[in-house]
Formats: sequence, C-alpha cells, structure tokens
Amino acid sequence: MTQIHPTALVDPKARLDGTVSVGPYAVIGPDVTIGAGTAVGPHCVIEGHTTIGRDNRIFQFASLGAIPQDKKYAGEPCQLVIGERNTIREFVTFNIGSPGGGGVTRIGDDCWIMAYTHIAHDCQVGNHATLANNTTLGGHVELGEWVTVGGLTGIHQFVKVGAQVMVGFASAVSQDVPPFMLVDGNPLAVRGFNAVGLRRRGFSAERIAAVKQMHKLLYREGRTLEQARAAIEALAAEAPEAAQDVALMSGFLAAAERGIAR
Repeated sequence: MTQIHPTALVDPKARLDGTVSVGPYAVIGPDVTIGAGTAVGPHCVIEGHTTIGRDNRIFQFASLGAIPQDKKYAGEPCQLVIGERNTIREFVTFNIGSPGGGGVTRIGDDCWIMAYTHIAHDCQVGNHATLANNTTLGGHVELGEWVTVGGLTGIHQFVKVGAQVMVGFASAVSQDVPPFMLVDGNPLAVRGFNAVGLRRRGFSAERIAAVKQMHKLLYREGRTLEQARAAIEALAAEAPEAAQDVALMSGFLAAAERGIAR
C-alpha cells in the first residue's frame, strides 16, 4: 500500500503508485501523478499538473508545481514534468510552464538539486545536472546534460548552458555558455574547459584533446564566432572519435541567440 502519513492531505484524484511514501503534513493536489518508489518528505506541497517519475527523493518543504511567477499567466493548464532518480532537497521551488514558453517545465533524470534552488517556468534541465544551494534559473533557461552549477549562481532568463559545463560559485550567467566550458564570475568569464569533469565521465584522451582545441579556437586565437565555428566543424574529420562532441558544439553555436560567454 501507498505509505501516506495520516496528517498528509492527498487529493483523492491524485495518482500515486502503490510504493510512494508521503510524509507528515504534505499536500498533494488533484492533478499530480507520482511514480513508483518516490518519497515525498514532510511539509512538501506538490500541485498543478505535475508528473513525477520513479525513485525520486523529495525532501521536506519543497514546493513543486506552483503557478509561474509570470504576470501574463492566466490559469492555463501548463505542466511540470520531473524524471527519475532525482534528489530534490529542502525549500526547492519548481514552477509549471507558461503558454508563451511551450507550457512545460521539465527536469531530466538523475539530477542532484540542492536546497533553495529555484527553477522557473519553461526551464529544461538535462539529465545528471547538479545545482548547488541557492541556484536560481530564470524562465526558459536550458541546461544540457551533466551541467554543474555552483551555489549562489543566477542564470538569466532564456540563457542556454551547454552539456558538460561547469559554472563556478556565485556567478551571474547572462549569455549562452558553450558545451564543455568552465566559467565563473560576475561579469561571467570563460576560464578554460571542464577537463576534470570530462575525465571523471570517461572521456578518452583524444576526445579531451578535441575539446581543448575547440576551446582554443573559440577563445585563444582572436577569431570571430563565424571563423571559430568553421574551424570547429573541420575538426570532425581530424578527430573522428570526437565527432559527436564537435557536432554538439557546432549545433550549440549555430543556435545561440544571446551571444556566447567570453
């Protein structure tokens, strides 16, 4: 049977798998779906059209699925979708999407989201993201897979952060950050590439060398962005083992809309 504490308020229309546990004084609304093995801590509020996958651990006082902090929002049935095996710590806030941004805020799988993090409407957070305490994502932010964000960092609305990026402590991110980069500061600056993270995730020496070369082409040779993009695309033939990494970088640069962090 679902383990629901007698003081929790779970709407009869909510859809909870039989293995879900709900702690004291939690509140779960009628349009909430929670998958197998997920644990909801004391005093959590889960509302709105929220879908939560399997084996998540949601700590006390989290607020998930509240309406967006967007003055244009007028009660439309937008969504929050959370994947599997995420750790969501105390006082975290995730808002549902908005009609102007696709209508869905989405969190991937295997994310580690620390206390007081805020994820605003229409954000898209990739798998394996790590967001340290007090990270704040404005509306429509996109984080690629394996992004790590240091504590007390703010990410401006509509910013895209590429896969495998490391953002340092107390940074202000107002431009797109290409994949694999290491950035920090206010104003934000690119300090290098995320060599430690890539090694930890099993990148070969050849792939790391290709990422190093892409960093050099973007930031160390005085090229324009278009010149750097052309040189990066040519790397695929020179380093076939890193072709997927080159394609990821090329695609990101082509889609960047706010300018890239320098």
